[in-house]
Amino acid sequence: MIKEVIFDIDNTLYSYDKGHGEGMKQLYGYMKEQFGIEQEEFQSMVRISNQEITDRLGKDNAAIHSRSIRFQNLLEKWGKPLFPHVQAMYHVYWDTLLKVSGPEPGAVACMQELKSMGIRIGIGTDMTAMMQYEKLSAFGFAPYISHIVTSQEAGVEKPHPEFMKLCIKKAEARPEECVFVGDNLKKDACGASACGMHGVWYNPKGNKLPEDSEQLKGTFREIRHFDELVPYIKTLE
Repeated sequence: MIKEVIFDIDNTLYSYDKGHGEGMKQLYGYMKEQFGIEQEEFQSMVRISNQEITDRLGKDNAAIHSRSIRFQNLLEKWGKPLFPHVQAMYHVYWDTLLKVSGPEPGAVACMQELKSMGIRIGIGTDMTAMMQYEKLSAFGFAPYISHIVTSQEAGVEKPHPEFMKLCIKKAEARPEECVFVGDNLKKDACGASACGMHGVWYNPKGNKLPEDSEQLKGTFREIRHFDELVPYIKTLE
């Protein structure tokens, strides 16, 4: 019997790609207005700066997602003043993302149905904690969430077993009593399955299974819409 469903957030409960794209457009507008920086230079410097942060911190570190760190590093490389621009850039980016984004079709209704079935809902996400709280509140998911695991709290990113173990611990259930839903096949669905949970790949665009993932067939369930999740969970009872 399933006791808990754990959801990823970005590109699962809402479209991060859409929000990120709009946020970066507004951020470029701010940089051009404040410093006269052209778009090609902006895009190039963002790539270089972000790669430096990843090289410095490694990929298994929630701090690589911090926009405050990214924007600070960007301004330092340009020799631009940090104050008040880091704070201003942070709000330009995140306020835009929250404004233009919304819940994925059927996601809120799915959570409502799960709660009515007595199934608890958790979150398992790579990111710094506070902004994920902002997203869950802004998109209407907050009332349904029992507990949250971020990579900032876990100290590692998905699909690290310690991240998944913390999700299971907070669920207060056996691994086979948990379902983990996310858009990233390897990090979410397969990472959860490797730890004994039921992994679900949320694939609304119908992306093909990566060629190097053929051997993973049968270790996860694929859904294209949140309407498919509850019927699948009922088959696990």
